[in-house]
Amino acid sequence: MSELKELVEKFIELDDDLNEKIENALNEDEELPESFEEENKDQIEELGELYHEIEHMVYHEEFIIVSNANSEDKEVVALIVSDEDDEIEEYVIPVYTDEDEANEAIETFKEQFGENEFACDKKSGNEIVADYAEDEGFLGLAINAPQWDFVIGGEEVHDCCE
Repeated sequence: MSELKELVEKFIELDDDLNEKIENALNEDEELPESFEEENKDQIEELGELYHEIEHMVYHEEFIIVSNANSEDKEVVALIVSDEDDEIEEYVIPVYTDEDEANEAIETFKEQFGENEFACDKKSGNEIVADYAEDEGFLGLAINAPQWDFVIGGEEVHDCCE
């Protein structure tokens, strides 16, 4: 398993645990107790550090992106996250850490979009973000979607060394 995949899984696990704590605290009262943040300070800090580490890894990581092979210009599959009523169509680009994840997603896409043909290409996270940075509807990258619920904002993908 890739290091990025391990970090994302750890982040999701910690985030789910913290969300459960929040939910439990909110069930007792309608707002979080003032002590909640202090009591969970270490976990909150660890989540921040993990996310920052993921931002760097995504910048350098080579991902598999899926395109619709039937379109003329091999249109990259995007996941629309905005409502039909919204002025701007907001979307994320799903990226995959390995071929198994990409193939699983393609099967899901075929179920949703019919018998389209799909192709896979490889690009680094920073190249993908650069390709879409000028598009105001682009929100970021969805890692191993739809299997995971993890999106990293395009503006957050960076390398502190640059």
